[in-house]
Amino acid sequence: MIDTHALTPGLAAAATTAWQRIQDHPDKEAAARLQAAVAERQAELAAPLARVLACSPFVAETVRRRPAVLTELIESGLLQRTLHPGELRAELRQWLAAPGAELNPVLRRFRQRHMLRIVWRDFCRSADTLETVGDTSSLAESCIVLAQEHLAAQLQARFGTPRSARDGEPQELIVIAMGKLGARELNVSSDIDLIFAFPEAGETDGERRSISNAEFFTKLGQGLINALDQVTAEGFVFRVDMRLRPYGESGSLAVNFAALEEYYQDQGRDWERYALIKARPISGDPQRGAELMDMLRPFVFRRYVDFGVIESLRGMKQMINSEVRRRGLQDDVKLGHGGIREVEFIAQCFQLIRGGRDLALQQRELLLILEELCTLGCLPAEAVFELRAAYLFLRDSEHAIQGYLDQQTQALPTDALQQQAMATVMGCTDWGAYLAALAAHRSRVAEHFRDLIADPEDEAGAAADDLPAWGEDLTAEMLAELGYRAATDSLAQLQALHASSRVATLQAEGRERLQQFMPRLLLACAEAADPDRALQRILPLVNAVLRRSAYLALLLENPPALADLVLLCDASPWIAEQLQRHPVLLDELLDRASLYTAPDKSRLADALRQQVARLQPDDLEGQMDALRYFKAAHVLRVAASEVVGRLPLMQVSDKLTWIAEVILEQVLAVAWSDLTARFGEPSRNSTGTGFAVFGYGKLGGIELSYSSDLDLVFIFDADSQGVTNGERSIDNVRFYTRLGQRVIHILETRMAMGQLYEVDMRLRPSGASGLLATSLKGFRSYQEDSAWTWEHQALVRARHVAGDPAVAAGVDAVRRAILERERDTHALAAEVVAMRTRMRRELLPAQLPEGEDFDLKQSAGGIVDIEFMVQYAVLAWSHRVPELVRWSDNIRILETLARAGLLSEEESSTLVQAYLAFRSAAHQLALQQLPGRVDGAQYREQRASVEAVWQRLFPAQSGSTEQQD
Repeated sequence: MIDTHALTPGLAAAATTAWQRIQDHPDKEAAARLQAAVAERQAELAAPLARVLACSPFVAETVRRRPAVLTELIESGLLQRTLHPGELRAELRQWLAAPGAELNPVLRRFRQRHMLRIVWRDFCRSADTLETVGDTSSLAESCIVLAQEHLAAQLQARFGTPRSARDGEPQELIVIAMGKLGARELNVSSDIDLIFAFPEAGETDGERRSISNAEFFTKLGQGLINALDQVTAEGFVFRVDMRLRPYGESGSLAVNFAALEEYYQDQGRDWERYALIKARPISGDPQRGAELMDMLRPFVFRRYVDFGVIESLRGMKQMINSEVRRRGLQDDVKLGHGGIREVEFIAQCFQLIRGGRDLALQQRELLLILEELCTLGCLPAEAVFELRAAYLFLRDSEHAIQGYLDQQTQALPTDALQQQAMATVMGCTDWGAYLAALAAHRSRVAEHFRDLIADPEDEAGAAADDLPAWGEDLTAEMLAELGYRAATDSLAQLQALHASSRVATLQAEGRERLQQFMPRLLLACAEAADPDRALQRILPLVNAVLRRSAYLALLLENPPALADLVLLCDASPWIAEQLQRHPVLLDELLDRASLYTAPDKSRLADALRQQVARLQPDDLEGQMDALRYFKAAHVLRVAASEVVGRLPLMQVSDKLTWIAEVILEQVLAVAWSDLTARFGEPSRNSTGTGFAVFGYGKLGGIELSYSSDLDLVFIFDADSQGVTNGERSIDNVRFYTRLGQRVIHILETRMAMGQLYEVDMRLRPSGASGLLATSLKGFRSYQEDSAWTWEHQALVRARHVAGDPAVAAGVDAVRRAILERERDTHALAAEVVAMRTRMRRELLPAQLPEGEDFDLKQSAGGIVDIEFMVQYAVLAWSHRVPELVRWSDNIRILETLARAGLLSEEESSTLVQAYLAFRSAAHQLALQQLPGRVDGAQYREQRASVEAVWQRLFPAQSGSTEQQD
């Protein structure tokens, strides 16, 4: 009847004996029915039946006692297929609704039936690991939810319905599944960790007797534990562990939301943060459960990058290691070296470090977290592959151990027959082969775990240990020996920080981290080109993060990041200020490859798309926060790349412009989604949004700097008489005006990380008095009939940067037509020179001494002179050389002028080189937070060459504009 050919002799004998005992059941009819069911499916069941009976005495004993359990599973086909969502709960509900059904016996028989099914499918490899843990979790959840419903109904019959004292709303018990049940990863013989919560204090509305909500839910919780945990003649359902609740075994069994929040905010410990990562409400009102999770989320996931958790992780691991040694658990696949717990620690460590910012890390399932860590670049793909493979192997091993006797243990078996059974279930030829595979997986897990939590091997560490504490015992002589040239001044700054009230009021953890960090900072700064300057620029950052010492932990845990911090701050006070204002950017120092590699536009777009994809579409504040971090992080990367010499000027401007364009596209998408959700979509001919954003000035010319604002013009192409198609319909003009307003709001609103960009809309038709969003028809009419020459000059640098390409094509056609007009060059030259003279008079400081300082932008022969010559050339000659209109940036226009013979090669080259030199100097001065002026002796030759070209282009007007500065 059973086929034992694939089993070892010992297992074959065990299977044969088990089958014989089943056949000897006193209920001959039940035994015969099972035998008939197996015989009918002999080819399909004979070998699996022998395998399961041999490898799981738990299954063998369950079937011996109740043969009908296996018979029904075979006849129903449940052994051969996966379950549908909700199928378990529906079946249990049906059982409980049967006449005469009693809760406790029904739960236990239901558990026996489905644990038999789960172990069978797992041991026969009909189910993979995820199905096994998913079905076990669903089984537990179904039992909890329906037992709660049953018991709550009994209590309500006695005491009435619990209600809120505030508004009388009915209250339900929220059972929070913790640990593996919370993550839907329950193993086959696990206990279940639960916390009982209820929304608000109040009383029941019983007519005869009323009790407090706390008492009601405590009674309900006690009944639920007894229904699941109590061992009866038919066994138990699930062992229940309530020790994770506030105050553990001494705490209240059921706690209201406010008390839970207060406990975790005031007394929550690091291990409780780990525990709550997987917390999931599984019963009661789903909306109130979600409300509770939102309430607890700030405790679990800090808004900043929290490397402090590594310290606590080390402490927890040391405690576990001590327990493993004390109890001899080295062969425990969960707690032992390289076991399940270490894989979980790796994932949870990253979740707590980054989960506040990378929302995808707030998921509960471990394998999903590992995939996300690979996507985010936190772990290399090879490490994730190895951890995933090891985790699945270890979980399968855990099931093979526990499914043998339905016992909660993860210890490798010492009994020879059980070892044979486990090797068979795991697909290994013998016990030795299994141990070899296990050792390989555990070794890889242990290596990855060790890499994560090992103390940082800092070469400066030993020297730092020899350095006196940075406080009262530190002297100027000690700093001088380290290489500080202004040691007295640096010492004074250090003493001021040490004596500050912020340091004096630090909590113990923060004080300890500061004591560890400061000697290492002093040594790191000693390696800088100017140690005193580096220290002076970093101390404000230290002061800013004293209350958030996890940032100090980040630098302590990552010595290369501390070295980069010193390098960048020594090179640029602008970078130092950005890090002081936004310490969250310290996270960017952790990946040196990305820190010094600014991505191209397509990769920027992909990165932003992935970042916002993790947010809820209607979470406007979350979107705005994400956009601000994205900009700050990527601008930091550009600046870092520039100060170490990896990016020349042209590429710096390209990168900064691409960042702005990618952000504008996303801002427009967010604004569009928000407005169309409220008003519907406007009627339009385009399949796109019908709205285009054009960049002028530096954005249009692909010349953004670190502090540039955005000169924008909004154009829409839709019937001005049309309306939107939503229930709250508005006319098209109002819709597109509001769309533009929303774009500006998202860009300019000041949040924790400041603004995205300041926006200047004065270049739109009619300037500040014009409509915020202009129709394409209105734009064409204005440019043709009303625009001033200076507005046509501005049009030279106009470029589509976001929005509907079809609208952009219409605007580009207008731009080309306007710029290619034939003009009176003498009159044009006069207007251009007059505008330049006025601009220099208004923007160049009157007190600037002639010959002493050179204002890179506004002085004669400077940046703006070159820009005006380029704009004049485009307006004057595009009707002859249409190729000039193709570009919006000065460099390519100058190159085109040379190819067309409108400028000599020498003139073009002179202007290009001068323009790049002046802009490069301006960039460098900006990074040093200095004004854009240099000594008048600098660039004398370049200035003279620029002025010579100016005088050739504007001979009649040059006399009136000379030396206006």
